[in-house]
Amino acid sequence: MRAKGKMRRLMSPALCGAALAAALAAPAAHAAPVEGHGPARLPAWTSTDTGTDARFRGLAAVSSRTAWLAGSLGTVLRTTDGGRHWRDVSPPGAAQEELEFRDIEAFDARRAVALAIGEGEASRVFRTDDGGATWTESFRNTDAHAFYDCLTFFDSRHGLAMSDPVDGRFRILSTADGGRSWKVLPGAGMPQAQAGEAGFAASGQCLVSSGPRDVWLATGGAATARVLHSRDRGLTWTATESPVPAGVPAGGVFGLAFRDRTHGIAVGGDYRADQPSPRASATTSDGGRSWRPSPAAPTAYRSGVAWLPHSRSAALAVGPTGTDLTTDGGRTWRTVDTGSYDTVDCTADGACWAAGEQGRAARAVVR
Repeated sequence: MRAKGKMRRLMSPALCGAALAAALAAPAAHAAPVEGHGPARLPAWTSTDTGTDARFRGLAAVSSRTAWLAGSLGTVLRTTDGGRHWRDVSPPGAAQEELEFRDIEAFDARRAVALAIGEGEASRVFRTDDGGATWTESFRNTDAHAFYDCLTFFDSRHGLAMSDPVDGRFRILSTADGGRSWKVLPGAGMPQAQAGEAGFAASGQCLVSSGPRDVWLATGGAATARVLHSRDRGLTWTATESPVPAGVPAGGVFGLAFRDRTHGIAVGGDYRADQPSPRASATTSDGGRSWRPSPAAPTAYRSGVAWLPHSRSAALAVGPTGTDLTTDGGRTWRTVDTGSYDTVDCTADGACWAAGEQGRAARAVVR
């Protein structure tokens, strides 16, 4: 796990979904030409100036106006005006300690929970109730063998965080008070990990939930990439092999998105720039009991994925080489933008946000 952790740090290397899909299909300044379905004036990604060169792998999109970013160099940003201005709301001391924020979950413009990753005490959880004016450190890992990757919330009170395997099993943290306190769940209900298996802290989407109790965990780095599923908020889990290739420390499933308890998309591949990533996406329609490879997957590694708002078939996948769009539930994908992004998230009021390296952040919205 130590070698795995070092590798992950080097990685720092009421609108309809169909309308937003058309928006992203419209050519942008750096987009690959594609055939759109709606008015040509609908917007694609619109870049916003974050004022920093941090790499943002944590993203929480609250609405078309409000979003939170979490990234390298202890950086947490927030906007409440659609990205026109970003405010640095980083926890005090985080920059000096060079904490690596890789996930953030926000309940609104004032309340958010952020995860810093790393071995031992580098893994920490912070919570704010005042828009980032003040933060409380609610968890600091003291196990040298643990390395926390992602967190998710079922509602404003109940949430989980996951660590790479400790003593042969993925470790799960649980909160019932909105991230103010955490406890390690018993490991008896967690399947044995494969040799070399771990999660990827690449987009904040290696642990995702849907509804009040269902949660999924994505893995890689082992002989096969798996998706683990729990129906009881992390107490017991089942593991299913995915068709996304693994077999190397840099390969596997990097991001998951579920639009309900049954329909999900997995994306990933091999994050090394000089390596191909065939079959880099898969879909499920039975809650993760089985996964099918996408007949026309993205042509390169993808780290983040999100369903478009109010759509049963449209979703976006992002990675260092571009953004891909599916309009058939993840079966086929086409590249609609060639800009580099690591993570993506969409909101109920019809906006999608993306973020990545060199302080990149963008928004797409249909008014």
